[in-house]
Amino acid sequence: MLLFYHYYKNLHSPYTSSRFKIKIKTKMAVCRSTTAISLSRNPNFSTTNPKPSLSYLSPPCVKLPSILPSFKPLTSQSPPDQRLSIPRATAADSATPTTTSTTFFHGHCYVVGDNIDTDQIIPAEYLTLVPSKPDEYEKLGSYALIGLPATYKTRFIEANQTKTKYSIVIGGENFGCGSSREHAPVALGAAGVAAVVAESYARIFFRNSVATGEIYPLESEVRICEECKTGDLITIELMESKLINHTSGKEYKLKPIGDAGPVIEAGGIFAYARKTGMIPSQAP
Repeated sequence: MLLFYHYYKNLHSPYTSSRFKIKIKTKMAVCRSTTAISLSRNPNFSTTNPKPSLSYLSPPCVKLPSILPSFKPLTSQSPPDQRLSIPRATAADSATPTTTSTTFFHGHCYVVGDNIDTDQIIPAEYLTLVPSKPDEYEKLGSYALIGLPATYKTRFIEANQTKTKYSIVIGGENFGCGSSREHAPVALGAAGVAAVVAESYARIFFRNSVATGEIYPLESEVRICEECKTGDLITIELMESKLINHTSGKEYKLKPIGDAGPVIEAGGIFAYARKTGMIPSQAP
């Protein structure tokens, strides 16, 4: 730049000869072209527009490795005829005994409609109860479905009782919607529910049901909640993916529980991980 200024000063000096001025003009032209070439080497700048382009101001595109974990399909390592029998809460005060195992459930059903949310399953005021404490676990179950509106004339749990006589809950679409509280499936399990059969579930409720191992969240292929009534005697056969209503004499096809079955059967995700050797077993 200083050399260019020196040429410019001599060019306009009255003491510079015309012959020397021609040489100066030639050198100034060379200087301009050299400057243009040096500027054009940066693709983010233009010699005609000195303002930087947006690509210069923006950070470069960086490809990050995927942080999503990959999971292997969960499969049961026990043959069907040797599946473990996990003890579960049984219904109380029922004329017909409730039978539960890992292959079938038998008992009376309680029927609800669509969009049963977690506030209806267990209101937020009872979330201070700690399920890991046996007495609070039982108390949590006594409040299951207490948030249902007054249109449900039949109470899920009778007054002064901690367990329900309905071991199977039948619902409509989007069962378990609302918050992500794990207390919802835990409260149902603590109340004595073995399985819920719904047309569809909120994904977080389905996941929490599997993770806690409290209940089996089964899906129906048809709208069973409009064909069954509270108090009907029901049998669910897991291996056959079938629901039998002994009161009406009708049978319904259920969607297979799939790889979630062994996790629930083991008692939840941590129990399943210990059982399969994924994590060390707890010390006795």
